[in-house]
Amino acid sequence: MADKNNLIVYCEYEDGKVADVSLELLTKGRQLANKLGIKLEAVVAGDNMKDIEKQILPYGVDTVYKFEDSRLYPYTSLPHSSILINLFKEIQPRIAFMGATSIGRDLGPRVSSALHSGLTADCTSLEIGDYTDVKTGKEYKDLLYQIRPAFGGNIVATIVNPDCRPQMATVREGVMKKEAVDSNYKGEIINKDVNAYTRPEDFVVEIIDRHVEKSKVNLKGSPIIVAGGYGMGSKENFELLQQLADTLGAEVGASRAAVDAGWADHDRQIGQTGVTVRPKLYIACGISGQIQHIAGMQDSSIIISVNSDPNAPINTIADYVITGKIEDVLPKLIKYYKKNSK
Repeated sequence: MADKNNLIVYCEYEDGKVADVSLELLTKGRQLANKLGIKLEAVVAGDNMKDIEKQILPYGVDTVYKFEDSRLYPYTSLPHSSILINLFKEIQPRIAFMGATSIGRDLGPRVSSALHSGLTADCTSLEIGDYTDVKTGKEYKDLLYQIRPAFGGNIVATIVNPDCRPQMATVREGVMKKEAVDSNYKGEIINKDVNAYTRPEDFVVEIIDRHVEKSKVNLKGSPIIVAGGYGMGSKENFELLQQLADTLGAEVGASRAAVDAGWADHDRQIGQTGVTVRPKLYIACGISGQIQHIAGMQDSSIIISVNSDPNAPINTIADYVITGKIEDVLPKLIKYYKKNSK
């Protein structure tokens, strides 16, 4: 199959602002498009989108497909699915990305199912490479490597889609870096007729009232994170973590095991099934360091591990390791941080 067409990113937007995850995917998309020698494209559907392209073009986008209609905002499944399915049939993209958000999780499977294209969810890395089919010996050049933890995180799987197009993947917010290419990047804006890509019955669902509550926890914006895992041992010990965080002006995070144990709320979960963070300082307390957790915090500038197990996997990526019991170490950290902050 001769690949020639482009890489496209579905851009989510809320309150006139393109979602960070979409801009992160445009950044990654530009790198991959450069490697393949193809164009980077974006599709955005909604209402009140005046000058929305000014947020998108700086990421090196060559074409923006705009679908503007009051019926397209807030998001509903059917019209947005129809737009992507019919647009992709028309332009036949080689690769398509979207965020692994509530919208992307709804939209991705609908589009990939209709186009018989396959979809890899929650990728932690995206690369271009070659592949040889072991059974047939057929060689494929420049496929999208869709990389994610698999089998409960025991392995990192590289998934390829040799013959079906587009090669589709979703990625969580914060996994990729967001980096504009050029604030004056020139791209083409194509305004599309919504009615040509949707059917009247796509609009049978009307949203009468919508309330979105913003999370009060700001893990992504915190320069210091104190995170606890199952090794914390109890909810009481998690309160020690909160004391340490208060002393440092930090935010409290948690591993999935700690959240599952009921010691922390889900919006504090860091890792493949939580949020991805890049703080200046990450203090990991009682966290063994499963691959899913490491995927969510490995880009922290400095990592301190506090663990009773000297062989905990997280110690291999930590800058400093404190071996000892949480109950002994944390009160000392609190005491000395308080003393030195005066």
